[in-house]
Amino acid sequence: MTLPDLGVDWIKAKIDTGARTSSLHAFDVVEFDREGEEWVRFRVKPWQHSQEDAVVVETPVHDRREVRSSSGHTQTRLVVKLLIRLVDREVLAEVTLSNRDEMGFRMLIGREALRRGYIVDPARSFLGGRAPRETRRRNRGKDPLTS
Repeated sequence: MTLPDLGVDWIKAKIDTGARTSSLHAFDVVEFDREGEEWVRFRVKPWQHSQEDAVVVETPVHDRREVRSSSGHTQTRLVVKLLIRLVDREVLAEVTLSNRDEMGFRMLIGREALRRGYIVDPARSFLGGRAPRETRRRNRGKDPLTS
């Protein structure tokens, strides 16, 4: 999937029908005021264990929500609205910012984003395609020309 407004051409995401809101791995999160409105600046690393393709994002804070993690812990998270492109369709989604550093997927797509016309087939994977091989290899620390 992609985050077109952020300039993120590829990010590995997982469908999570158990989650209401989508979630994005964000780091260096800083809240600030812009003309009387709450904003947030954060960095997105689309690839685990790699700084390649990292981007800095500044966007208004949409909300704050109590979110229960899969381990049962509750925390307050910032919510932003992001345009996501999933399987050739774009939807504006509410996305919580979280630390997913230990997770294999940089983003989870929750029910609210999916309810806009998606059908989930649990037997299938990567229906939206994979990043080009060179991009995947580069972001795993491998030289795409020699390996």
